[in-house]
Amino acid sequence: LVPPQSGPAELRGSHWSVCPAGSNTVFCFISDFTFCVILEHPAAVCQHQLISGLKKKFQSVFEGIATAGSPTPLNQIYTELYITEGGTGEVNDEHEVRQIETASRKPHRPETTIRQEDIFKVPPGRDQPIRTVMTKGVAGIGKTVLTQKFTLDWAEGRTNQNIQFIFPFTFRELNVVKEEKFSLVELIHHFFTETKGISNFEQFQVLFIFDGLDESRLPLDFDDNLILTDATESSSVDVLLTNLIRGKLLPSALLWITTRPAAANQIPPECVGMVTEVRGFTDPQKEEYFRKRFRDDEEKASRIISHIQKSKSLHIMCHIPVFCWMTATVLEEMLETNERAVLPKTLTEMYIHFLVVQTKVKKVKYDGGAETDSHWSRKSKKMIKSLGKLAFDQLQKGNLIFYESDLTECGIDIRAASVYSGVFTQIFREERGLYQDKVFCFVHLSVQEFLAALHVHLTFINSGVNLLEESLTEDKESALANLHQSAVDKAVESPNGHLDLLLRFLLGLSLQTNHTLLKGLISPTENKTSLESVQYIRNKISENLSGEKSINLFHCLNELNDRSLVEEIQQSLSSRSHLKENLSPAQWSALGFILLSSEKDLDVFDLKKYSASEDALFRLLPVVKASKKAILSDCDLSERSCKALAPVIGDHWSSLRELDLSNNKLLDSGVKLLWSELESQNLQLEALRLRSCEALSSVLSSQSSSLRELDLSNNDLQDSGVKLLSAGLKSPNCNLVTLSLSGCLVSEEGCASLASALTFNPSHLKELDLSYNHPGDSGVKLLSAGLKDPDWRLEALRYGGTCCRSREDFIGIEEIWLRANVDSRISGNVTLVEELQSYPDHPDRFDLPQLLCRTGLTGRCYWEVEWRGDVDVSVSYRRIRRKGNSNDCGFGWNDHSWSLRCSDKGYSVYHNKIKFNLSSTSISNRVSVYVDCPAGILSFYRVSSDSLIHLHTFNTTFTEPLIPGFWIKNAFTIKLCTQK
Repeated sequence: LVPPQSGPAELRGSHWSVCPAGSNTVFCFISDFTFCVILEHPAAVCQHQLISGLKKKFQSVFEGIATAGSPTPLNQIYTELYITEGGTGEVNDEHEVRQIETASRKPHRPETTIRQEDIFKVPPGRDQPIRTVMTKGVAGIGKTVLTQKFTLDWAEGRTNQNIQFIFPFTFRELNVVKEEKFSLVELIHHFFTETKGISNFEQFQVLFIFDGLDESRLPLDFDDNLILTDATESSSVDVLLTNLIRGKLLPSALLWITTRPAAANQIPPECVGMVTEVRGFTDPQKEEYFRKRFRDDEEKASRIISHIQKSKSLHIMCHIPVFCWMTATVLEEMLETNERAVLPKTLTEMYIHFLVVQTKVKKVKYDGGAETDSHWSRKSKKMIKSLGKLAFDQLQKGNLIFYESDLTECGIDIRAASVYSGVFTQIFREERGLYQDKVFCFVHLSVQEFLAALHVHLTFINSGVNLLEESLTEDKESALANLHQSAVDKAVESPNGHLDLLLRFLLGLSLQTNHTLLKGLISPTENKTSLESVQYIRNKISENLSGEKSINLFHCLNELNDRSLVEEIQQSLSSRSHLKENLSPAQWSALGFILLSSEKDLDVFDLKKYSASEDALFRLLPVVKASKKAILSDCDLSERSCKALAPVIGDHWSSLRELDLSNNKLLDSGVKLLWSELESQNLQLEALRLRSCEALSSVLSSQSSSLRELDLSNNDLQDSGVKLLSAGLKSPNCNLVTLSLSGCLVSEEGCASLASALTFNPSHLKELDLSYNHPGDSGVKLLSAGLKDPDWRLEALRYGGTCCRSREDFIGIEEIWLRANVDSRISGNVTLVEELQSYPDHPDRFDLPQLLCRTGLTGRCYWEVEWRGDVDVSVSYRRIRRKGNSNDCGFGWNDHSWSLRCSDKGYSVYHNKIKFNLSSTSISNRVSVYVDCPAGILSFYRVSSDSLIHLHTFNTTFTEPLIPGFWIKNAFTIKLCTQK
């Protein structure tokens, strides 16, 4: 125990230890056990008693429930949570299940993670100690257990022994005494009676934990509350808390506040030293939880883990620890009853089984019934219906906790609620002062929503009242589909998705297969109701809905066991046939849903694989948001795309770290629009490829910028653009590590700007690519000096190569000579004829009407081709197959060749069996090819007079020399042109 800061000089700075067996005797070791003094100290006695109480309170937990069942040692069941440092002050008011689904799609990447015992440890690079930590996380994610584990580890002497007193409060408890007046000292004594022997806490290192800010019913008026600095002066609990959080009261104290995301803004940002976020369980942590839960039955644990991994909706929800407990409860009971039982796959099935399991427990344990008795007794049905009414009424008010008066209004007997703990949680404090008040809540928000949906369904079936519309109908059976339709409409109209989960449950409850389990509680409905609901949802998906709303409707179809729309698109993807660009809105939504369900596709998302168009981007924006790297190059994007992408990139929940927007017509105005919306955001983008230097300069100098890699290659930036960019590079906030300016028309003047910027801020940039520019001797000399300067971090400087940005520049680059399988050069027309030619057999000759040059390309090369009819202008690796007419032989139909098809109908490009139709306003009978093998660039152009009109660029990594090739259809002709 660390002693107080006052008292006898010989005791300050020494180490205290309470004698075992609960004695009030304290040993004080002055130094190296030289001698000891035996004394009685009130503070040490109070601390010892507080520790004993906290250990008794937190050493065991009842998972999901408060007082029923067998306790589990916290240290035995506790699974480390995924906690990240940082976060924004922004309020995310989306439905929390939607937030969990978004978080589940985040690719694994390095983040600043924190172990629970290090929550107050000062992070590297920060000088000031942290006074107040706010930990955010959705309901049931594990915030409360996290604080309990922290407190237990402290009480058991394992961690954070610099803290002398920890006082864990909950806002639920504080709500009960919100009308009372206390001084801060009296408030501590009220809830922690063991500390009544201490009247001055300023001499100790104290930690206050305030759990559940989102459940607070205190005003927390930081603007108008009185200033209070005396810890012995009485005031309202609200005033005490605002002054404690502001640091007016007990400024030396540490504070830890937990909250759901939507309530985080109740605390002024300047009062929070650090924000952390509990993400729940990662995939390995989910598995760890179930193996700990079923540590005596490894086979059962493995089967449960395997089942959860097969069901996307269950796997996502298992990010939430409480849902893991619910799932374990249900599946354990089902497997013990019948090893061959069909396990639930949808959320509705899981929650119905959970309700049945808990009702069975109540029937046997509390009502004295037998296992074989019907669990839907009159008493049980009354309780379930009352709980459903409570759930719906309180959900409408936005309440997740409620008091005895709320229960009485719904006709719930308080004593019955106390024992019905499997579904209903009773939380109350005994012997904590003058009160024994009871506060109630459901195990989890999703349980409340399930029971609310059950209440809406039962009310409609029994009375014809549509609670969502507050209307009455007499034709209940035929109108059930109308209830579903109104629920769908309301959910779609909701800006934050607060009805998303209730809608899924409401639809799932209409399935006949689910009625078997609920027989005796609800009446069966006709199958046509589900079919009508399916068709209505499919029609709704066909409308131009946002991506997130469409995704929830697919989850709704999943609850109705309809996967036809998804399977339709999956079949097209599995057959590797190129998706048509004129997909219906419903098909686009299905594609988005499939991609979001695929971890593989979210690592790198290339829009061109599906459609190189702006409309495709708009429909697949949720996929861009969820992907780690998005390749949107050569997709004919415009300023409209920048406007759509801005909120996606700036979203705190976005996974996007690399974005390629090269070779699009964004214009400077579009890029400025993009970045103007992002400057105030917590920008997490790390790699970017586009243009527009003025806007980028502002981003680089922003305090929130996390950009580490910037590729502006092959843009006409010129020295003026580099000068604007350099203004951002000078900023101490700029942390750029890699900068690529290859082929940007940079001369000596631009190099001088870069050198000046790096002199001001030399600490970060390691790689600078200025190849294919005109740096001149002076430019190279200026920047090369930085390689030797010990203050500069620059490690790699690339320059050299001829700069080419126009047709005139390209003319003169190494030409290709077409050599067929003969020794002579072919300089002139190549024509396909139908007559069999008497050429000798050759292993390099194709069976298809195509041919390759002899020489492979490894550097930069440019050539032009005149064509007539239908032809392909291609490049390929030498290993392409020659014999046969399969895809392995055709240019563009495998992963080792690329092709531009030219015809009177237009242009298209092919690679690896995927075709992209190119939009071009006119057709020219001359095209050109530019290859930069080291840079991984393959570009096709339409030649018009002396100008080049860009058609398409492939950005990739070439692993072998490229060989030019040609395919000709029928009697058409190509001609390799000489440069002039």
